[in-house]
Amino acid sequence: METATRAYNRVAAQGQRDQLILAHLPLVRHVLGKLIAGLPPGVDVENLEAAGVLGLVEAANGFDPERGTQFKTFAYLRIRGAVLDELRRNCPLPQHVLERIALVRQAHESLPAPVSVEALAAATGLTADEVADCLAAVRLTRMLSWEGAGEPVGIRLDGRDHRPDTEAERAELQQVLADGIESLPERERLAVTLYYMEDLRLKEIGEVLGLSESRVSRVLSAALFRLGEYIRAREG
Repeated sequence: METATRAYNRVAAQGQRDQLILAHLPLVRHVLGKLIAGLPPGVDVENLEAAGVLGLVEAANGFDPERGTQFKTFAYLRIRGAVLDELRRNCPLPQHVLERIALVRQAHESLPAPVSVEALAAATGLTADEVADCLAAVRLTRMLSWEGAGEPVGIRLDGRDHRPDTEAERAELQQVLADGIESLPERERLAVTLYYMEDLRLKEIGEVLGLSESRVSRVLSAALFRLGEYIRAREG
């Protein structure tokens, strides 16, 4: 009887894990949809989604409801971590992207702050879209370098990105960011608000703005760069 009871409990527990996985598959797409905004063109999204699903399975296997944490919160971190780990392993930037990033950095150093995407395009001979793609690649490398951290507050090309250490610094940065967001062009301001405040994915933002996902990604990259430049100018 004891053996049968253990077998029943094991099957029941497996059934509960399977239900958690099936019920939260949309969470994988949500996490990936958020991360895609920081990825340059050409990244294998299907491979990243598979990694996210594996992260969800690991979350279901390791979840303990008695700890008082909601499964969605627990799984979100595991899924995001699995996707970022896959990016670290299999997403080296192509040589032509590295060359363009170097070109954009060089132009950035020669221009007075705050620098615009349009100014970088004029200085490098690239299109505004190509500059935005370079900024997305820079953002990706920053995202992968911050172990366990959230999104960078802005794309900086001057190598002075930092995280505030004290409550006072965080409060000051939040106020600067709030002012910077208010200064953004309307479309960029709306995209940032929908992405960070309303937690919408690129596809959903695109439906609001009437833009493709790739265009929304570039709008966000431009907005984050503009915010980084706004902060840099305020520091000066």
